Amino acid sequence: MKIFANNLEEVVLNQRKLNVSFEFFPPKNDEMELKLWDAIFNLKHLQPHFVSVTYGAGGSTRERTHHTIARIINETKLKPASHLTCVGASKEEIDKILRNYWQIGVRHIVALRGDMPASSPNYQLHPNGYKYASELVLGIKKLSSENINFEISVAGYPEKHPEAKSMQNDIDNLKRKVEAGATRIITQFFFDSEVFLKFVDLCRKNKIEIPIVPGILPVTNVKQAKHFAKMCGAKIPKWMEDVFNGLDQYGETRNLVAGIVATELCRILHNKGVNDFHFYTLNRSELTMAICHLLGIRMPIKEE
Repeated sequence: MKIFANNLEEVVLNQRKLNVSFEFFPPKNDEMELKLWDAIFNLKHLQPHFVSVTYGAGGSTRERTHHTIARIINETKLKPASHLTCVGASKEEIDKILRNYWQIGVRHIVALRGDMPASSPNYQLHPNGYKYASELVLGIKKLSSENINFEISVAGYPEKHPEAKSMQNDIDNLKRKVEAGATRIITQFFFDSEVFLKFVDLCRKNKIEIPIVPGILPVTNVKQAKHFAKMCGAKIPKWMEDVFNGLDQYGETRNLVAGIVATELCRILHNKGVNDFHFYTLNRSELTMAICHLLGIRMPIKEE
């Protein structure tokens, strides 16, 4: 316990400024909407650098994503970043979406190729659309001729994109996105600090110099995490399975363990010079709030 306390002291007393950002997904029903906004209104007090809202496979949540982004702008002081995928849309449709976002106050786009809809195994790319995220980034940058200048984040895969032929192939693709105009890389989640640090080293060796922000997923459900990991090429370490083994019926204990695991990952990375963290909240605030608190990012004290 003394070791853990000393580790926390290293983080809390470290004077380097930490920046956090949070990802949410658009709700499917009224109950999920209530949970989402409870999470947003709780986490806004941590003054995140930005908050992002995801975009379903094939653009399936386009309207709900737009609604969520618009409400964030209207009801909070948060800076929203909208995920935007090019799968299933023409270049003209993408341009229209971007102009609309700019008009309502969005200044940050997370540019992604996007997943093919699972319900459409023979899904084809739009013949007049962007084929890759790098092309989408170029398309976004072209709007600068209209004085529309978005900040652009793109995805990075510390353990390789599932469709990439090799790690170097994946890095080459990432470099194309950066050369097209991306200003930040947000990584897929991972659970081994060395995986992220080696990924950063590989990027730097390949002359990728923009900020690389680690994506942090606090895990409370290992089965669900395995499902996510399989889709995105991440690995669940055996030690993590062992840590959560036997806790299926003990939700509160499982959450405590999840908080400790994620905090330790952030602590190690912070000690290696990482100052920015992007949390995949899954539209829940408690764990992310606890982790940020342990990292020295405190909630304001409520007045009686």
